Amino acid sequence: MEYSIGEFSRLTNLGIHTLRYYEHECLITPGRNSSNRRRYSDKDLAWIEFIKRLKDTGMPIREIQHYAKLRMMGETTLNERMEMLTAHREVLNKQIKQLQEHMRKLDDKIDFYREEIENILKE
Repeated sequence: MEYSIGEFSRLTNLGIHTLRYYEHECLITPGRNSSNRRRYSDKDLAWIEFIKRLKDTGMPIREIQHYAKLRMMGETTLNERMEMLTAHREVLNKQIKQLQEHMRKLDDKIDFYREEIENILKE
């Protein structure tokens, strides 16, 4: 299926200006119709969802651009793309561990306050 930029914007929940910016930054390359209007495909939709996920996980735009460039180069870059994603996963794992430690410390402090409040109420 093909989508106009407006339809694609609604499907992806991204503004038209954002889609044009992504195209300018070589993150996406929509096809063009005979009137030279952008036409997006279901493959573009899946790719945009992946870009959004990378952004949501904190991958810098420069790395996403590099990944997009490798993707456009084809199968010869599969190893490099896998290595990029593996390295990014490691960064996420470290962040998760750090957040879990922060959560434990907050839980400890909350428990401390609960005990203090209970002690005050018992008096």
